[in-house]
Amino acid sequence: MLRVDLRDLNRGPVETVGRLEPDDPVFAGLELDLIGPVSVEGRLQATGPGEYFWRARLQADVRSDCRRCLSDVVRHVDEHVDVLFSDDPDAAEDPAVYLLPPAAGVIDLGEAVREELALAVEPYPVCREDCAGLCPRCGADLNAGACACAPAEPV
Repeated sequence: MLRVDLRDLNRGPVETVGRLEPDDPVFAGLELDLIGPVSVEGRLQATGPGEYFWRARLQADVRSDCRRCLSDVVRHVDEHVDVLFSDDPDAAEDPAVYLLPPAAGVIDLGEAVREELALAVEPYPVCREDCAGLCPRCGADLNAGACACAPAEPV
């Protein structure tokens, strides 16, 4: 459940468990190559009037290109997130707060999942720390061995 009716929070914290498929509209425009669903497990609770705290765990597998040799890199993201939702308009300036519309009846956790997942993904992955990359002249993968290019002349 990734949409929580605020009336349910009157009875206490609400467990939030769900899966978002890679083609879910919440990920539209996000340039992540998700391999399989994003798993979400968390707990949402009221912390004051118009204020709600969500502690969750996001898990997903993401494919990207090695920044050095362009080979496929698959990384498992396992991120713990703490998120504050508030209906206080003064909180709009705080980038750590997700602003709720006035008189909100539901908290949709989808946007928080989208942003927190995007922040958790390594922006410049490498296939391995000692990746030799590509030859800047012929484009050969130097992880497979030296290329046939002549050594560069000193400038």
